Amino acid sequence: MLAKTLSRAPYMVALLFLAVAGASYSQAAEDAKQFYLLGSNASGAGMMPPPGTTLVSYDFYYTGDASGKAATSILLNEGGARLDLEANVDVNADYFLKIPGALWVAPRKVLGGGFGVGVLAPFGWADISADADVFGTLTLPDGREFSAGRSFSVNEDTFNFGDPVLMAFLGWNRGNWHWKVTGLLNVPIGAYDADDVANIGFNRWAFDASGAVTWLDPTVGLEVSAVGGFTFNGENPDTDYKTGTEFHVEYAVMKHFSKQFAAGLVGFHYRQLTGDSGAGATLGDFKGRVTTIGPALNYNTQIRSTPVAMSLRWYHDFDVKNRAEGEAFYFQTTIPLGASQR
Repeated sequence: MLAKTLSRAPYMVALLFLAVAGASYSQAAEDAKQFYLLGSNASGAGMMPPPGTTLVSYDFYYTGDASGKAATSILLNEGGARLDLEANVDVNADYFLKIPGALWVAPRKVLGGGFGVGVLAPFGWADISADADVFGTLTLPDGREFSAGRSFSVNEDTFNFGDPVLMAFLGWNRGNWHWKVTGLLNVPIGAYDADDVANIGFNRWAFDASGAVTWLDPTVGLEVSAVGGFTFNGENPDTDYKTGTEFHVEYAVMKHFSKQFAAGLVGFHYRQLTGDSGAGATLGDFKGRVTTIGPALNYNTQIRSTPVAMSLRWYHDFDVKNRAEGEAFYFQTTIPLGASQR
């Protein structure tokens, strides 16, 4: 029973909803944020969902602070804002995303493994506040101009739809090993305004390619999972800003104590490999990085004959450059339709 249940546990993370669109928390790149939602892949990342349709519901909350280049990018890289000399800028950012989605896995094998497609439709809320002490001449997107010696505050929030994400994935397994490759496409039709500081959409095409592996020994309940990938960004036509290529790796080390409960550590490392470019990249290449670690809890239950998988994770940032530093929290629920736990 434990082996059978553990083989299904990965619905929770293996679904890639996970590289979701929407306002991910502040990173290097345009507006100091990125398309791939870091930390979204964790336990069971290399495992395939069962054949048929799987519903996912994914909640993400981030709170963090930024200063220096990261804060300046969030506040001033919107809609042609111009920093002629210098300003001390401090930013506090809060994001909440709700990410419902659906995955479908074919009943027959493709290339010797399972094949699936899916769509995610994020929506959410962003609240950004900033304080600045101006040393030179500062012009904001709305036309307001501040001279040296002035201070000002900005607070902006929004609740709207983000960019949908299309995905396709292939997965295989042999013994205790499971592995999967995934492609994700960000479709830039979500809410975006170049004159706003707080945006949920990105206004650019982006593609992410990743590979995941999971080793799980059901006899002792030990699991090690890892995901590595690259994000390739198109140009934002409203700002003439092209974010550079990004690299991310995520991991999970879990102990499955029973078929219902597992606990362990999760984390990720992010690094921008190539610099930002285009006329809108006024801060230069603006490459950044971050590393995180935190605890994770998985809980599997059953409603009548339908299994329900839940995951709760917390990530703490450290080793941060050109991005906000803070805390991220994830709660994930996955329901495979038509599958039963016997």
